[in-house]
Amino acid sequence: MSRVALVGLATVVLAACSSTTSNVDPTAGWGAERLYSQARTEMAGANWSEARENLEALEARYPFGVYAQQALIDQAWVNWKDEEPEQARAAIDRFMQQYPNHPGTDYMLYLKGLITFTPPSAILSSWTQQDPSERDPKGLRESYDAFNELLRRYPDSRYAPDARKRVAWLVNTIAANEVHVATYYYKRGAYVAAANRAQSVITDFEGAPVVEKALYLMMLSYDRLELPELRDDAKRVLDHNFPDSKYYAQGLDEPVSYWNPINWF
Repeated sequence: MSRVALVGLATVVLAACSSTTSNVDPTAGWGAERLYSQARTEMAGANWSEARENLEALEARYPFGVYAQQALIDQAWVNWKDEEPEQARAAIDRFMQQYPNHPGTDYMLYLKGLITFTPPSAILSSWTQQDPSERDPKGLRESYDAFNELLRRYPDSRYAPDARKRVAWLVNTIAANEVHVATYYYKRGAYVAAANRAQSVITDFEGAPVVEKALYLMMLSYDRLELPELRDDAKRVLDHNFPDSKYYAQGLDEPVSYWNPINWF
């Protein structure tokens, strides 16, 4: 056999060996405890992909026992830290289906609330100056529901005090979003829709600061609709609760807001 042929054969053999070696799972044969220990090491170093691989391997190979349960909890946390909210939610939902009475359920509800409380796009708010209430409220409502379930089921949880603070912020923010929508309708001449949306804020979010603007918006909408009795009723309630309402002088337009939920917590 010629030297060229021998060299070619050796290259093929080496490539095959290299390919075989690269496909070997370095964790093959590891027990649940070793897999979990390695996952924790990767988590401590913020190596999210490597941590995820170890946790997923642990769950797949050892689906029963305390390590499998903890692996799901940690998968949710790792995916949240790695800005993979859908995977984090999937891990939480899987955990709650499999272990509905687990003592870590309060933490999982808390984490579920956090996932949509400050999505990655919220980080840009400090530069764009976008009021959080102007964003799509779907995630805010999901966060509100998760925190409320935590408070309902585990009122004495270690996570409850922080959840209460976040719920208070969410109530104000979701209510403000409803007023944004009502204002949008009003400015486009949809006065019935504006009045109805403002009314829902007053009914559903009693005590929220934005109720003042909702009442003013109702008064304007009923005036445009030529409904003087409803207009006067809205004005009476506005004057009673906010006797020096700023909206009489300011109108509907608000000054630029610089608040950001990330700075609150």
